[in-house]
Amino acid sequence: MGAPTAARSTERFLPLLWALIAVGVALAAGVLVAAGGVTLAATGARGLTDAAAVACVGLGLVTVLVPTSARDATGLAVIRRGDRWTVPAAGLWLAAVLVSAVLRSAEAFGVSPAALTGGQVVAFGTRVAAGRGILLTALCALVVLGCAIARLRAPESVPGRVVLVAALLGALTPGVTGHTGTSPDHQLAVVTVALHVGAAALWVGGLAVLLVLIAPQRRLREKAIPRFSRIATVCVVGTGLTGIANAVLRLPTLGALVTSGYGALLLTKTGLIVLLALLGALARRRLQRGTLPVLRWAGIEVTVMAVTIGVAAALSQTAP
Repeated sequence: MGAPTAARSTERFLPLLWALIAVGVALAAGVLVAAGGVTLAATGARGLTDAAAVACVGLGLVTVLVPTSARDATGLAVIRRGDRWTVPAAGLWLAAVLVSAVLRSAEAFGVSPAALTGGQVVAFGTRVAAGRGILLTALCALVVLGCAIARLRAPESVPGRVVLVAALLGALTPGVTGHTGTSPDHQLAVVTVALHVGAAALWVGGLAVLLVLIAPQRRLREKAIPRFSRIATVCVVGTGLTGIANAVLRLPTLGALVTSGYGALLLTKTGLIVLLALLGALARRRLQRGTLPVLRWAGIEVTVMAVTIGVAAALSQTAP
């Protein structure tokens, strides 16, 4: 009896271990692939911010994936676990955004973070579009954190969809206030980036939560997989189409795909997204047959997701 009990105890810590690995991989990937003119610290902070935002979006999706008909003791326990995990994820997100604000302010004023003044941070956050975007993201992270804490005290006090909407808004804000502001087709670029980031966050965050939180419960898994499959199909198609549209808008020529650092990062990100789509489709098929070692497979998925987020962070900090 001792060995199985120890194995189950170890499995409970695997999601936390993979979350830490995901954060580390996202940071490392963002820093390693950053273009020469990009501040590595800012890219690392952006990778951490994006990873935490995607985690919050996925955790906000738990109440959607667990239908009302499945909210017995097991279903409610999974939802409550999602709320508990949202608190540290949102706290990490908020902290990463604030660090990013300091680093980006220092970058804008051409000084070191140690020499930065409070007035310069305020000026960056109120006068520059990217700064206002960072402040809005921080506000969304704070809302997610507050709602998660409130739900832990009284689950009915805040609908789970409020957490999801706030997390989605916070996730897409950095993308629409970054380099898209300088795009010749500004309005179209903003729309495509918003749809791209939102679809990717729902897909990646939802898949991670499905594998780690919901899939170990067989009855919940059977009800959640069809729901997530519909969401994932729309998101994968949306991510692909909006990614292509945004690349066309931002790249000066098609040849820049193979001659520029931005093009190389874009091709790398595209390859990772295709790999994620294939792994996700395989995972859903095997989950339906009940033949997948869920927690072990989740480690592979989360690592690939983290690398994708890190590359996306470097891409967002790189000019075409």
